[in-house]
Amino acid sequence: MQINGEIQNIKQYIVKRLEALYELTVPIGQLSTHELNAEMLEVTELLGREVAVYLNRQGKVLQVSVGDTDTVDLPEFKSRRAEGKLTGIRCIHTHPSGDTRLSEPDFSSLRRLRFDCMAAIGFRADKAGEIVGSLGFFTGDCAEDGTEQLSSVGPLPERALHTINLTYLITTINKKLSARSTKSTEDEEERALLAGLDCGRALWPVDESMAELARLADTAGATIVGTFIQRREKPDAAFFLGRGKVAEIAMEVQNRDATLLILDDELTPSQQHNLEQMLGIKVIDRTALILDIFAQRARTKEGKLQVELAQLQYNLPRLGGQGLVLSRLGGGIGTRGPGETKLEVDRRRIYARIHDLESQIDAVQKNRSLHRRRRKLSRIPLVALVGYTNAGKSTLLNRLTGSEVFAEDKLFATLDPTTRHLILPEKQEILLTDTVGFIQKLPHTLVKAFRATLEEVQEADLLLHVVDCSNENYEQQIESVVEVLKELDAVDKPTLYVFNKSDRFKAPDERTEEGLTPAQEAMLLHGREGICVSAQTGANLDELQQLIERFFSEQQVRMELLIPFAKGRLLTELHDLHAVRETDYTEAGTLVKVSLPASKRARFEPYEVHPDNE
Repeated sequence: MQINGEIQNIKQYIVKRLEALYELTVPIGQLSTHELNAEMLEVTELLGREVAVYLNRQGKVLQVSVGDTDTVDLPEFKSRRAEGKLTGIRCIHTHPSGDTRLSEPDFSSLRRLRFDCMAAIGFRADKAGEIVGSLGFFTGDCAEDGTEQLSSVGPLPERALHTINLTYLITTINKKLSARSTKSTEDEEERALLAGLDCGRALWPVDESMAELARLADTAGATIVGTFIQRREKPDAAFFLGRGKVAEIAMEVQNRDATLLILDDELTPSQQHNLEQMLGIKVIDRTALILDIFAQRARTKEGKLQVELAQLQYNLPRLGGQGLVLSRLGGGIGTRGPGETKLEVDRRRIYARIHDLESQIDAVQKNRSLHRRRRKLSRIPLVALVGYTNAGKSTLLNRLTGSEVFAEDKLFATLDPTTRHLILPEKQEILLTDTVGFIQKLPHTLVKAFRATLEEVQEADLLLHVVDCSNENYEQQIESVVEVLKELDAVDKPTLYVFNKSDRFKAPDERTEEGLTPAQEAMLLHGREGICVSAQTGANLDELQQLIERFFSEQQVRMELLIPFAKGRLLTELHDLHAVRETDYTEAGTLVKVSLPASKRARFEPYEVHPDNE
């Protein structure tokens, strides 16, 4: 424990007292403590010299220096700070004279070393033993000549100094400094720490859930600089994580120069507020991260409306507790999209905007209902692709229909639904719809906001549940999708399981030259009706189309009808149903072979031609 400055003539017991200052700690967010102040001032009275300490944002003493009666040498301290921002170090020093107003050398050191703040303390002259002090700091603003402005408060009583929320002050200053940076938000690197809780009751192993969170953060554009997992019975009511873990993260924020903390579960507004106050950086949860990705992916007007609605519904209860981040001028993950452009508007305006968005989405629902009625009249079946995000739904749609829907090996590459027409080998026509991917812990606000889009799932005649069989957690992914389908009241829909990416399936036994072995396919299907395919290579896609066609053929009845010429309107009905397969004309009337929905059989049964009647 090194003591800096002039210590040659200092008695050993005083050196020991100076070294003991390294053992003292200060609560995060507080300037100092009475114990630290009192010890520094007692040594000052013994020596008649200034004493200075450097502390980091976690309240740990990093350096102790001794000066003379007028000043103390403040050496530069290496820290990992972003250019233009504060160092993460604060300096507290004594004034033996008792005049605690900051001097010009104090302001000069503050500016040169870019301290979080500079404090001077001393004993009040007219009241023996009472400690007072002054505080200097950057304002974050610049004068007309470009010089960064400084400000100071004090002298103030010690108790008033200790009530200053240092984390709030530093974060506000750094935010202003960042806003002045010439780099745009898009160019700035967001350095994220990830944190999760293992309560031992989750469907997914916590390590796998954190790995997925890392992929989400990467998709959003963050650089992961650290991961924390805490095992405890239940989340902490105030901080979600335990206080010890929060203190550990606070240390890593300093060491890794992190700008963002992402939690793997949804936080309450108070938990988010408390963490931001403790850590001095932006804190978001999995829900906000997914909403941010959706904001980036939304392309259509409908998609943007739904993202904005979900963001406003998510942020509304958090407005009262946002504090530092109420006006997130810095931008970045968790702040993108139309729903995050002006969070500082009051609740009345936000409620009005939510009402307006819901009205517009209702109009979208009515428009979709009109399209659905027309489709039902045309009798073209609707097949919806559902599944976990990045299971390959868009690639499968492109491969089957020859379209060029955007597809990428990232989570939530597709947000806006796409429908394409497909004619199966036996001339059966269907509409194939690609829907937004699901994910574990899918935010309820997102399901609610995207109900207009997800109604396509509810209205589908058949679901193709696309599964990424190359992912070792495919069974858990299936469970997550089923849970969302339950929320949509679509879990009982007829479903075919399509195990995609079979070319990348990892198994201990060898493949056949054609692909998976029968045993591997049976293991994947596990009694479910479906097929193993590869949308990338095209393997088994013909068989998939035959399986779809077989499903619809089983829902229909084939009949041969003799329609009298006087009943021509019946022929019109059959053509409207797209039921006619062959037509021939006889003296008795029109002979047609049809494929009808089973519900229509009774209507045309009187005109059916039986073999014994020929």
